[in-house]
Amino acid sequence: MEILVQKYGGSSLATAERIRAVAERVVAGRDAGRPIVVVVSAMGDTTDDLIGLARQLAEDPDDRELDLLLSTGETISCTLMAMTLRHLGHEAISLTGAQAGIKTDSSHSRARIVAVDPSRVQRELAAGRIVVVAGFQGITEEFDITTLGRGGSDTTAVAMAAILRASCCEIYTDVDGIYTADPRIEPRARKLTQISYEEMLELAQQGARVLHPRAVELGSVYGVPIVVRSSFNQNPGTLIHGEIAMEVRNKVRGIAHDTDVAKITVVGVPDRPGIAAALFQPLADANISVDVIVQNASVRGTTDLSFTVARGDLNRTLRLVQPLAGEIQATDIASSTDLAKVSIVGTGMQHAPGYAARMFRALAERNVNIDMITTSEIRITCLIDAGQVAEAVQALHEAFQLDRADL
Repeated sequence: MEILVQKYGGSSLATAERIRAVAERVVAGRDAGRPIVVVVSAMGDTTDDLIGLARQLAEDPDDRELDLLLSTGETISCTLMAMTLRHLGHEAISLTGAQAGIKTDSSHSRARIVAVDPSRVQRELAAGRIVVVAGFQGITEEFDITTLGRGGSDTTAVAMAAILRASCCEIYTDVDGIYTADPRIEPRARKLTQISYEEMLELAQQGARVLHPRAVELGSVYGVPIVVRSSFNQNPGTLIHGEIAMEVRNKVRGIAHDTDVAKITVVGVPDRPGIAAALFQPLADANISVDVIVQNASVRGTTDLSFTVARGDLNRTLRLVQPLAGEIQATDIASSTDLAKVSIVGTGMQHAPGYAARMFRALAERNVNIDMITTSEIRITCLIDAGQVAEAVQALHEAFQLDRADL
């Protein structure tokens, strides 16, 4: 019988009562006769609390030690869940990421899964047990504990679903599914019944926090259907898969925003071959992800080069860029954290003209100034003032009539 993988986020497990409610949902699935693997996040704000505690004691905690500390949050959740399932009369066992066979590289705090050995999980399922796996964590060849970065439990769940050839990976959270925009900002946002991997990946990368981009990527590569739904009700949720109805008429499927943006501008960069490589290679080596990159036209042999990183990476990036700026003879470095990204996403935009103009017009009519622009085949992203995010999202949602299910 096909295995079902379920993942429960921190808000679904924030209290003992919520853990019990989740356990009852798991039991209902198991009583239907399906083998179940449950992947859990840390309870509530546990991860943030542990980070805060660490920084009270060390301003810049060692990455290896911090990973070991943070992994305890998911370990607590999975043991409590297994205890609750046993109390409800079902055989269950908790496994850490290492015990579940999650093997990663050694990039602490943002490790990537390199392999999954499912043998222990398969043995426990064959013995009739519900397997509860601690998400967000894995182990290196040197037996060091690593974490997969924010939202990493999603990645754990989809990786387990892929290796076990599960019929589906259900991601349970505190919202009913994937919406056309963040309903906390746009009250008219509409839940989508389905969305493609490609569109979901763009939305996740551009700030939609419901699902981690790496989880979507894994789902796409291994063909794992993903359902995002609420743990607080029985609503059907949103299916993320590879086949979308041909007659989806609205070319824009969703709007994402992201306030976790820091902009760095290297001023007066000599305009010659190799400069960009010299600037960005050290950032890549340090596992700092660079997003939007804009280079101005050359004037008198120099140019300005601007790019964005996550706000949490700003100080590390500046420490790397400042000596490099001197080496490449740039004249200055400026940084800002008062920007945000707003994006429209939809595969239907690939062969349909006019979407950029429509987006820019909608923002201009609300006096939202555009700082930088970047695009992909199915996405247009604008950097704007962080204080205008809500207005921009509402303007774009209205401009593309995303509240209408018949488009």
